[in-house]
Amino acid sequence: MDNIVDALNSAYQDFVSAAASVLESREISGGQVTAATDAALENFKQRWELFRVACDQAEEFVESVKQRIGSECLVDEATGSVVGKPGTMGLPPISAVRLEQMSKAVRWLVIELQQGSGSSGGSTLSHPSAPFDTRFHEDAAQ
Repeated sequence: MDNIVDALNSAYQDFVSAAASVLESREISGGQVTAATDAALENFKQRWELFRVACDQAEEFVESVKQRIGSECLVDEATGSVVGKPGTMGLPPISAVRLEQMSKAVRWLVIELQQGSGSSGGSTLSHPSAPFDTRFHEDAAQ
């Protein structure tokens, strides 16, 4: 994580420095287009792109950490490992099989929504490997 922060900071500093160079070259040239202003602008564009890449990488890292934390919390809640800790209101533990069924159902719903088939009203889970288990009342209502 420190590497990502350092890379983002470095890219930002380079970007700000390039912006300052553009302003300085325009001031020196009296607002006229010169080879120096063109070079400063080109450097600015390059630094802008590098800064955007660094931002994208940092955002990807943050998203992956959020997903990992969310997954860990889901597993903790589902398995009951946080139940009984002071100040927490955990769910009763569920079986690993049940957790896997729910995980598959969510994955297939995401895939269907990404493919656009989720927009049709009353869309049901159509993949046979991830059926809802009717023994559980919350699934029977689906």
